Amino acid sequence: MVLTGCSVTSNTFLALTKRGNVLKIVREHYLRDDLWCGSMCCSICHQTDNDIVLEKSPESHSSTHTYPHYLVLDTNVILNQIDVLEEDIITNVIILYTVLNEVKHRSSSIYKRLNDIIGNPKRKFYIFVNEHHKETYVERMPGEKENDRNDRAIRVASSWYGEHISLSFFIKKDKIKIVLLTDDADNLKKACESGIIASTVRDYVKSFKAYPGLEDKLSHHTFVLENNINESLFPPHLTPQQIHDGIKTGKFLQGTYYASRENFLEGSVNVEGHEKFILVQGREGLNRAVDGDVVAIELLPEDKWTNPSEIVLEDVEDDPGDILEDEEIVLSSKSKTKVDKADLTPTGMIVGIIRRKWRQYCGILQPSLIQGGTRHLFVPAERKIPKVRIETRQAETLKSQRIIVAIDSWPRNSRYPLGHFVRALGKIGDKDTENEVLLLEHDVPHSKFSEAVLSFLPKLPWVITEKDVAERVDLRHLDICSVDPPGCTDIDDALHCRSLPNGNYEVGVHIADVSHFIRPGNAMDKEAANRATTVYLIDKRIDMVPDLLSSNLCSLRGGEDRFAFSCVWEMDENANIISTKFHKSIIKSRLAMTYEEAQLRIDDKSQNDAIAKSLRNLNNFAKTLKKRRIDNGALVLASMEIRFQVDSETHDPIEVEAKKQRETNSMVEEFMLLANISVAQKIDVEFPECAMLRRHPEPPQANFTPLIKAGQNRGYEIITTTGGALAKSLNDAVMDDNPFFNTMLRILATRCMMQAVYFASGTLQKNDFFHYGLACPIYTHFTSPIRRYADIIVHRLLAACIGADSTYTELLDRRVTSKLCENLNYRNRMAQYAGRASVALNTHLFFRGKVQREEGYILFVRKNALQILIPKFGLEGIIYVSGKKLSANPKSPKFSYSEEQQTQTYGDVVFHSFDPVTIQLSLDTSNVQHEKIVLQLVKPYIEGFSVGDDVVMDEDSSANGSKRNQEEIKTPSGDKQGKKKRKSIK
Repeated sequence: MVLTGCSVTSNTFLALTKRGNVLKIVREHYLRDDLWCGSMCCSICHQTDNDIVLEKSPESHSSTHTYPHYLVLDTNVILNQIDVLEEDIITNVIILYTVLNEVKHRSSSIYKRLNDIIGNPKRKFYIFVNEHHKETYVERMPGEKENDRNDRAIRVASSWYGEHISLSFFIKKDKIKIVLLTDDADNLKKACESGIIASTVRDYVKSFKAYPGLEDKLSHHTFVLENNINESLFPPHLTPQQIHDGIKTGKFLQGTYYASRENFLEGSVNVEGHEKFILVQGREGLNRAVDGDVVAIELLPEDKWTNPSEIVLEDVEDDPGDILEDEEIVLSSKSKTKVDKADLTPTGMIVGIIRRKWRQYCGILQPSLIQGGTRHLFVPAERKIPKVRIETRQAETLKSQRIIVAIDSWPRNSRYPLGHFVRALGKIGDKDTENEVLLLEHDVPHSKFSEAVLSFLPKLPWVITEKDVAERVDLRHLDICSVDPPGCTDIDDALHCRSLPNGNYEVGVHIADVSHFIRPGNAMDKEAANRATTVYLIDKRIDMVPDLLSSNLCSLRGGEDRFAFSCVWEMDENANIISTKFHKSIIKSRLAMTYEEAQLRIDDKSQNDAIAKSLRNLNNFAKTLKKRRIDNGALVLASMEIRFQVDSETHDPIEVEAKKQRETNSMVEEFMLLANISVAQKIDVEFPECAMLRRHPEPPQANFTPLIKAGQNRGYEIITTTGGALAKSLNDAVMDDNPFFNTMLRILATRCMMQAVYFASGTLQKNDFFHYGLACPIYTHFTSPIRRYADIIVHRLLAACIGADSTYTELLDRRVTSKLCENLNYRNRMAQYAGRASVALNTHLFFRGKVQREEGYILFVRKNALQILIPKFGLEGIIYVSGKKLSANPKSPKFSYSEEQQTQTYGDVVFHSFDPVTIQLSLDTSNVQHEKIVLQLVKPYIEGFSVGDDVVMDEDSSANGSKRNQEEIKTPSGDKQGKKKRKSIK
């Protein structure tokens, strides 16, 4: 076959095979001279009406490049200045294939954003395949670096474009010119020497006098050699080669850095294979690491190891000297008590950054002391992220807005990282704006479902056909019912129990058959896989799948025929399983009940219909199953679960209450757990390499230190060597005069846990499958496919096991499954944090205009603060008892801290962990930038400190997550009950 206008260039090189033979390889590269340049004004190239084109008379907005022109961009301009390029004012841009390919390999996220711009015909971004054009292809010269060759290719293409376009114009003044944008000094110099019009992005954007806001979006990437910076605040980062060599020799370790929420000058690095995290403290120790970065760390000698500081410390000042003072406070707060070496925490210093985890951050501008200045500090909503210095000319407008900022660089001579403004979200305090912030901050995909996704929804009216009945087990004759929170519309599970002629019982768990409607690989499946989970906020939910499925066709609503995947056991009267069956089914739920309605049916002995009998039997079996689990070492932990009553019109919170637990909550939970375990056993046998399972690793003993100390301070020994021993210790730790004491211990125990995660069975040994919280050897998620993508994968595996559906390549590839698990674990964690942030937001809204006194408990006694838990609101706060916050007031009482006893004392008043206190809560709205809940001590009363003084609390509540880096575990109260918690606060 001969291609018109085509020529071939070839490269020949020799390669050595595994057997040592020399192989001659010839690579041919096809070049053409008939590729269209993309310009409407071109009279030379062939073009079609359907092509995206560069305008014939492009308008110039530049005061320096006043003539009509097209832009050519180099790779770094796209990678560093994508926020500028996303502005509609930037049009008529040529994207060279060389550049597009480099962007694709260096940043998948920016590549996607660039493709979104290219896909918008209004933007006039044209891809020119310069690597296959006869006049623009350049071969790499001997000894030439790949990057230098690509820069040369960009210059050659720019030069060709200028000459090519000029041939289409007869009048010189009307000619369209080419402007190359590059921030590479060498590339800029060579372009100018070649006669190409070139500019840096900064100079080009600054020339847009009518669009001053565009300059705010410029990235502040710096290319200064670190060793040449004067007056440095931080040590230099080692080069990648130095880090590689150090890790190879064992001098350095690598791990993920996690910033402390309580102390901005402290953090930890989790290193794989190390039981204890590595502590980092102080400005030099942290060395410009940002939460989530993968870092290289050097361990200090053991005689310099220490423990986390007992100081609660915020970065609140903008005085360069304050950080030195704060660092002195942290480092001087080290324990004066002699500590056994085994009890010390390995301590190190971060010496380099292996991979940045920077993203765009939501937050506010900090009021500037300099009027009319352009340099400002941005305060992120996430406390673990440092403030960011940005330049903006819109400060007066933005000071009342929530905004998004990106970090660009962090030079050694800057206390804060440098960044740039991306966009404004809306007014501070506006509920829609604040909801948008928490969704963005937790990376929750929440855009509307695309037309491509919606195209795969079933057409209405949807009916069950005779073919469907023939392919499934028809269970519509059974007395099946569902039990859910009030207002639940995504009902994904239902139950039944009936007696059998042989004296045993048939118990069934019936789960919505979502996988019937979502087929592998289509647009809906890909979207669900990306979203991974439904996210429940106080006043709304962000669905994983479109509403037609989640609230209608897949929801097991009462009185309607629905497809289900059923797990059916035969049990004896002691809840021992005789046999287990799985099948695709058709069910018709008799009734959709709330927990309260189901409980009333169980308790009302006058009701003896089939549903009431089924519920009573299920409830009795559940009690037996739960006792058996607990006897086997399963943990019963605790977390603060609250429910907001919201106004039906405004959706603002009008009342709050603690969530009530009934036997029916536990009943549903037990059978969901049993179904998950039964399915896990089945799919692991059939697919030992690629089954999607869920494990909960046993925490390292170091994690339990705060729990053990808390118990000891109240005279209780908490044994943590095994899950069973921990469960027994928690059961025994009861105080008659403090009924909430045991609950608080269980809350602390929850925070000691590791994160429960999904994994592919073929990637771990059987012993590592163990679920610590449930004390079971194998576990998965099968029971909530409407809201969890993991369950859809498990349904597909189970369907293949029983011959109800076929497999596909990706389902059986453990590497694909492992990659999918990474996203599921991340999205699941972010969804939990978003839910907690929603609770915090609505707590603020609830307290607007209110002053309320509530009972609280001291959760931790710190060296300079008391951490208080308010159970009614699931809220944690800090009352400072010493430090800069109080030292300015000479009348402030002086507290005495005992590290050994973990107490704060003032006169005859001694504050211990778990002591009850009375607190007054109100909302301080004086600072529009950052509203705060004010916490004031009412009881015990201390003159000069209790109500009447200005004691401010920073809410780091359970709404924002654990003080530790571990996710709150899904224990026995975490599968079905976790779902119900989120639903119940809608």
